[in-house]
Amino acid sequence: MEKTATLNLRVNPTLKQDAEFVLSRLGIPMSTAIDIFLNQIVLVGGLPFAVTLPKFPDRVDATRMTADQIHSKLQKGYDSYKEGRTQNAEQAFAQFRNNHSL
Repeated sequence: MEKTATLNLRVNPTLKQDAEFVLSRLGIPMSTAIDIFLNQIVLVGGLPFAVTLPKFPDRVDATRMTADQIHSKLQKGYDSYKEGRTQNAEQAFAQFRNNHSL
């Protein structure tokens, strides 16, 4: 099919960059990914995936917590930090990658 139509979109630059990185690892140009997406819309008669809000357990969903519950969780985290029960994120991720051969 001949490609003569043009789409002009405005997207978040970081999102675009992140998507391009993933697509480049797959060897798929952005225009081909958009074609795939549009073809899937036509084939399924709608969006080719469910559009839903993510479900979080109530214990981590701040939109379902009272101000006191949020304060309590923040205080617990701060207390852990003050008591030295935290780990440097960079070191934790490096250790995780090492343990999982990533």
